[in-house]
Amino acid sequence: MNLSIILSMAGGLGLFLYGMRLMSDSIEKVAGAQLRGILERLTTNRFTGILVGVLFTAAIQSSSACTVMVVSFVNSGLMTLTQAAGVIFGANIGTTVTALLVSFKLEKIAPVILLLGVLVVMFCKKQKITRWGEVIVGFGVLFMGLSTMSGAMAGMKDSPAVLHMFASLRSPFLAVLLGAVLTAIIQSSSVTVSIMVLLANQGLLSMDIGLYIILGCNIGACTSAVLASLNGKKDAKRAAAIHLIFNVIGTVIVFLIFTFGVHQIVQGLSVMAGGNMGRVVAYAHSLIKIFQVIIMMPFIQGIVKLTYLLIPGDDRKVGYRDSYQLKFIGEKVLLNPATAVVEAIKELDRMASLADENLNRAMNALMTLEPEEIEEVHEVEKNIDFLSHAITQYLVKINQTTLPIEDLKNIGALFHAVNDIERIGDHAESIADAAQRRINTGVGFTKDAQKELGELLNMVNTILRFSLEMFVKSTEEHVEDILNLEDAIDEKERELQEKHIQRLSANECSPEAGALFSDIVSVLERVADHAVNVAFANNYGE
Repeated sequence: MNLSIILSMAGGLGLFLYGMRLMSDSIEKVAGAQLRGILERLTTNRFTGILVGVLFTAAIQSSSACTVMVVSFVNSGLMTLTQAAGVIFGANIGTTVTALLVSFKLEKIAPVILLLGVLVVMFCKKQKITRWGEVIVGFGVLFMGLSTMSGAMAGMKDSPAVLHMFASLRSPFLAVLLGAVLTAIIQSSSVTVSIMVLLANQGLLSMDIGLYIILGCNIGACTSAVLASLNGKKDAKRAAAIHLIFNVIGTVIVFLIFTFGVHQIVQGLSVMAGGNMGRVVAYAHSLIKIFQVIIMMPFIQGIVKLTYLLIPGDDRKVGYRDSYQLKFIGEKVLLNPATAVVEAIKELDRMASLADENLNRAMNALMTLEPEEIEEVHEVEKNIDFLSHAITQYLVKINQTTLPIEDLKNIGALFHAVNDIERIGDHAESIADAAQRRINTGVGFTKDAQKELGELLNMVNTILRFSLEMFVKSTEEHVEDILNLEDAIDEKERELQEKHIQRLSANECSPEAGALFSDIVSVLERVADHAVNVAFANNYGE
């Protein structure tokens, strides 16, 4: 085998890998948010989960990307292990689509596909259409790579060394090991099996041994999910373990079946494929996966329970009030572009709950004058500041990744929301400072003033709750309520300011108490303004 063949093979493989990566990344960018929504909504039972896994993986052309995303979902609490198991099972079937496409020799029209994609990217101005153009370019590059590799493999037939190498591979165990190692290195079973399709088309690969290599590819495909789960929570590790258990057990079962009649199976597949050896490989890949899913689907719950035995224990719960700790984002949490914004929103919601709780704690301290509560307000505010900084840094980080287009639009909204929630925390601290001034100066509030502040706080709590629900859940259910409450709070502030002036004029309270009351009313009104900003923060992202 001369150097030109080696270079052609290397170049073709490079194009194939790049094309697959470009196509997968572009689909995630243009439709990642929609695909994520499908994963969240349509995985309520094992059957729909399997179907979603098949379609999702067939769309993005990568079971590794699908399983890594599923691991990330489990890590973030967006998906249970049972739901994840169904999707992972389906992903194993969906990944066979690439080899099926390769077996039908679409590389002949690859130049046309590539040209079409390039024209779309060059001349279309809309970002979404351009992304779809990149998908087409990736598809074209992928098959151009296949064409290059196919041409190089045609020259291999004249190389005695190559023929001897393939002929000497007779051990089923070594064939499984070879498939596992190659797939672990390339990080894609689709690529390994597609190369096998080309080898089979050129008559370089014995089908009897080729089926064992396919089994090894199944195990090697688990590498991405396992690596992605290493820094995740225990449930993320369990999700990756489900993928590994499925492939290992499925491989063992099929391996035993092959030992009793692999040659007969190859003959049957050959008849099905009309004598086309490349399609024999593709059909075998698909049928093995379908068979494994069918025989193992009844045992999904058992596999989930097995992962708890293999990975025992629970993660330490990170509550809303835990200081200086991140629950959904950070160094020990998976960074997956398709779920990064969802995780940021969940962390932001946690920060907002702290700020809301601290606001009420501060108002309570204002009335009770408990020094311990005042001190706790200041301690929690430090935690809110920590979360604000950490979330902001995370948003900067994910903004530099290949986020889905819909999520990219929300980044600006998240920056604004973090800032507004941090300001609510600052206002809570201002109220705690006012409570301390009351302690130092002995200033008192009349019963009317206390009642009025309580009424305003209730209104502010309500608008905060509606606003956070609107932002976190992307619902417009409370839009009118928020707008009406904003007007009502503005009116309430004016009313209370007038009443406190009347009390001052009637000498019913001291000037110091009046000034303090006026400040608190203004602070609560500003908190309501920040709540409204959070509710409509998504307008900044448009």
